[in-house]
Amino acid sequence: MARQRSRDLLWRKTGVVRLCSKVRLMLKTVSLIVCSMFVSMLLVCDCAPAAGDGPIHVFILAGQSNMQGKGKIEVGNGGVSGAIGSLRYLVNNDPTNYGHLVNSNGTWATRNDVSVNYTTEVSPSNTTPITVRGNLTAGYGNLGNISSSDAMIGPELGFGKVIGDFFDEPVLLIKQAWGGRSLAVDFRPPSSGGTTGAYYTKTVNDVKDVLNNLGTYFPEYAGQEYKLEGIAWHQGWNDRVNQAHNDEYEDNLVNFIEDIRDDLDAPDLPFVVASTGMSGWLEDHPRAKSLMAAQEAVTDFDKYPEFEGNVGFVETRDFWRDASVSPANQSYHWNQNAETLYLIGKGLGDEMELLVPEPTSCLLLLGGAFAFLRRRRRR
Repeated sequence: MARQRSRDLLWRKTGVVRLCSKVRLMLKTVSLIVCSMFVSMLLVCDCAPAAGDGPIHVFILAGQSNMQGKGKIEVGNGGVSGAIGSLRYLVNNDPTNYGHLVNSNGTWATRNDVSVNYTTEVSPSNTTPITVRGNLTAGYGNLGNISSSDAMIGPELGFGKVIGDFFDEPVLLIKQAWGGRSLAVDFRPPSSGGTTGAYYTKTVNDVKDVLNNLGTYFPEYAGQEYKLEGIAWHQGWNDRVNQAHNDEYEDNLVNFIEDIRDDLDAPDLPFVVASTGMSGWLEDHPRAKSLMAAQEAVTDFDKYPEFEGNVGFVETRDFWRDASVSPANQSYHWNQNAETLYLIGKGLGDEMELLVPEPTSCLLLLGGAFAFLRRRRRR
């Protein structure tokens, strides 16, 4: 009889244990389902905003002729269409890295999530203004004559690829570039004293005009908010060829960064400098080397601690391509090599990614959801 009661008690305890185990399993399953639903809602609703949702992420690309960009699209070395040095050569021979630039039929692809507002002028001696607007594609270099058989690219193409992929929301590139313009005179910032450069003033005013009339210039952005995210700078040749301008370049660049942030009401606005690295690592002219040192000096954070975390530098000498594999023998314009101009833009974009606030709101929420699941599973 006692043995029977013992067996009954054991059976009841075992039953309770089994029941508790089932209950715990059910709770874990419910937690998993709820968490999975939560994650799915985040992915659908928050992490993949519908086209047209804001904010629009705005970047300024500023400089002189190499920010304009002279990278040949169709004509390569020896004046031959599709030859090495052209953008066409890259998409045909390196589709892994450049195939995204063309459609399946070989025409140049257009990004609907990245727009360009490009302001320049005919030439240093002919200051007739030119403004071109549209979606990012090959052709926004030089004078922005996209449909021309001699169209070119600048850093905007590589930059737009990197930054466009970085954000889910639309990106606007406000490109302000004029050939033959120095920082010491034309882009001279107010804090450097003397006469403020006409192209410094024009850059500030043009950027404000675009942002104040966003819905007019880009109807698809009407009513949307925007966020000014950063400035990419590629300039220096006209200061490099003048010793006095060369000597004050570092001070002028520091002042330019601080002044344009003030004038755009954007303190700590990320600012990335691409070096004037024409002729590559073999360049040994004293002025060329001192100018590049002045450009890199803005990331000496012992000297400029206020720039740490918001100013970056891109070493461009690795992007140099010899005239023998380029469309032209024109060192001051990077031999018009399309790969060089694309890589400069990509380098600026990669560095900019390190400085702009990462779009982590969804990631944080997803991380919280998975942390909740892990805690539930431990119980």
